[in-house]
Amino acid sequence: MDTPPEILAIALKRANTDIGNSIVNNEDVRQRVELICRNIRNKALSRLILSCCLAKIHKPQIDIRKPYTEIDGTDTFSGRTYDEAYIGQFIAEHRLPCNTTTAFLTPALRNRSETLTPNTNLVGRPPELYKAALQLLDNVYTGTVSAEDLLAESIRVLLIVKHENQQRIETLLAGVKPLAGAIPLSSESIVAIIQSHLVGRNSSRLPVLIVTAAYKTASAQLGEQAKILASHNAADKQTGAIGDVEITLINDDRVLTSYEMKMRPVTREDIDLAVQKILDKDIDNYIFITTSEIPQEVNNYAKSLYEKTGGVEIAVLDCISFLRHFIHLFHRSRTRYVEEYQQLVLNEPDSAVSQPLKELWLSLRSAAESGLGNGE
Repeated sequence: MDTPPEILAIALKRANTDIGNSIVNNEDVRQRVELICRNIRNKALSRLILSCCLAKIHKPQIDIRKPYTEIDGTDTFSGRTYDEAYIGQFIAEHRLPCNTTTAFLTPALRNRSETLTPNTNLVGRPPELYKAALQLLDNVYTGTVSAEDLLAESIRVLLIVKHENQQRIETLLAGVKPLAGAIPLSSESIVAIIQSHLVGRNSSRLPVLIVTAAYKTASAQLGEQAKILASHNAADKQTGAIGDVEITLINDDRVLTSYEMKMRPVTREDIDLAVQKILDKDIDNYIFITTSEIPQEVNNYAKSLYEKTGGVEIAVLDCISFLRHFIHLFHRSRTRYVEEYQQLVLNEPDSAVSQPLKELWLSLRSAAESGLGNGE
């Protein structure tokens, strides 16, 4: 019997063999797979289908509609185990456009103890996506399509979507090259386009990239570097990190500065939690970066904790103000900053920085560069 990694390797090979042609014959099944794998805003259900198919192929005796061990019977299985143990690594390795976290922790699929039939009420958006996923599981159960074919077909469509996304990025990248003789973007122009980027939908990862790009740009001058970023959904407790971005001296592992990002106002409670995290840590400063207004009372409270923390400086900074100060301080490195930020944005998985958000950045930069070339 093949192991789960071997099953996935076989399915990937089938998907790539003739990627332009569908593996399944049933038109309804094909349309449901396309609907699920091409949805931009909900990428959890493709992981549901992948993990359930993998489990069914690995253990043919199970019922693919029963991915919860809480269900009575001997034909159940843990969909979450297959998802986290095998599917997560597989989609990361091949950069498939899926969620980076398990589908079984999404609200619609968490803590269930019933068979997933077409009549199951899964509350989520868009509703037709959930109906399609339930129908696909039922299609395997009734023999309309095999789990092997559904797994390979889902991977095939995800690969096509990935290639299409890459082609769109490459087309947009060609448009961001400065025109011959054009002057570089000004510091304030760079601030403006990043500020517009922050307004994009689901942009919570961007403040992390804004700060990280600053340290990548000025690492040699500062003698400091940002540690390799953890995935967007990784909790600090899981990674052992103090914050979202950690700064060390070059060639030294000790964290000197930690940044925590908030897409909402920072509260006293946030600061108290930070103090608990750093009390036993040898750290110099802990900085909150927020995209919201900073109440003076919160600023004052952060300042008051210097002695209590044994000399750790806690500060609350506005994201755009941080960026503006950095860009002007390192004005002659501003073009490099733009390139570092762009590389970070484009290298993020789609679950952290969505394809539309990547395209928005390239469009904003292209428009700014073109304006300079036209003398505007």
